[in-house]
Amino acid sequence: MPTVPHADRRFAAFLFDMDGTLVDSIAAANRAWSRWAVRHGLDPAPVLATMHGVRAVETIRRWSPPGTDVEAEAALLTLAEIEDVEGTVAIPGAPAFLAALPPTRWAIVTSAPRDLALARLGAAGLVPPPVIITANDVSRGKPAPDPFLLAARRLEVAPQDCLVWEDAPAGIAAGEAAGAAVAVITATHHAPLDTPHPTVPSYEHLAAMVEAGRLRVTARA
Repeated sequence: MPTVPHADRRFAAFLFDMDGTLVDSIAAANRAWSRWAVRHGLDPAPVLATMHGVRAVETIRRWSPPGTDVEAEAALLTLAEIEDVEGTVAIPGAPAFLAALPPTRWAIVTSAPRDLALARLGAAGLVPPPVIITANDVSRGKPAPDPFLLAARRLEVAPQDCLVWEDAPAGIAAGEAAGAAVAVITATHHAPLDTPHPTVPSYEHLAAMVEAGRLRVTARA
C-alpha cells in the first residue's frame, strides 16, 4: 500500500513548494544555471548541486567573487529562466490533487521570483491560488521559516496547523522551523533523501478531501 502522508491528521491549510513539488522544472533550471556558471568560469556541477530550493541571490552570493552585483546577476538569470521553460511539466497527479482544494485553503511558497513562478506554473498548466509567496515577498528565504510563516498569515491560519509539501532540504528545514507538518515529494530526486518525514513519489495515488472544514490526505479510490 503506497504511503499516505499524515493520513491521521486534519489541517487548516496546505502549503506547497513549487519547483520539484508541483512542477518539474529541473531540466530548464539546470540549463539556465549551467549557462550562468560557464559564463562566470565556474564548474556547473557544484552550482547545480546547491541551487535547488533556495533563492537565486543566495546561490549567486555563494559562488560569485566579492564585489559581484548579486541583485543584477539574479535579475539576468531570472530573465533567462523565464525565456526557457521548455520541458516544464506538472508533477504527476498534482493538477487533480490541487483541484480538490478550496482556493483559500492552500498556497504556493516558492524561492523563485514571482514572474518566473507564474511562467513555470503556466508552462505546467497549473493555475496559482490567490496566495502565492515568492522570493520577492521575503528578505529571508528558505531554510528560514519566513516564507511559510507569511503564507500561513495570509491564509489566516496557524503555521502549526498546516501541512507543508516540499522536495528540497532547504524547504524541509523551513517547514520544520515554521512548526508545520511536512510531506516530501520525491518525483525529481535522483537519490534517496534522508528525512524523518513521510515521502511519496508524486500525487498520483493521493486525494485531497475536505472534512468538517479541515483538509485531509487520503488514498485515491
